[in-house]
Amino acid sequence: MAEITTSLSIGQVAERTGLSVHALRFYEREGLFLDPVRRGPGGRRVYSEDDVDWLTVCIILRASGMPLPALRRYADLVREGAGNEQERLALMREHQARVATEIGRLNQSLDLIGHKVAIYEDLVDQDAAIARPCHAPSRVAEEQRTPSLP
Repeated sequence: MAEITTSLSIGQVAERTGLSVHALRFYEREGLFLDPVRRGPGGRRVYSEDDVDWLTVCIILRASGMPLPALRRYADLVREGAGNEQERLALMREHQARVATEIGRLNQSLDLIGHKVAIYEDLVDQDAAIARPCHAPSRVAEEQRTPSLP
């Protein structure tokens, strides 16, 4: 049975991935696609679902801070096929360590920000309590106006 390949335009791929048309062309120039981008009638780029799936992996790795040379190396390794899994594993472990370190730094930042937010919330709440006029009679004033019954 023949495999059915969906043909997507560069605009459709941009819409589905969130990448700009410019970024898609950049990814192509940088050799980040696993297969050469096909050309349709008139020389327009034509993408497959596999291209979109691969781009999704690339987008996630870039968003996690993977440097472009590392992503390019990873694409090269995947393109080469089986037999280099040890090198792929090493590349991913190295990136995993960088991401874990960055998450640690971000958690420290979040802790500090949370502390500062709590301080300012307390200050704002105190200022609001001071500025709010008291319309309810105080207990002492109420007792002075109301004679006690024996």
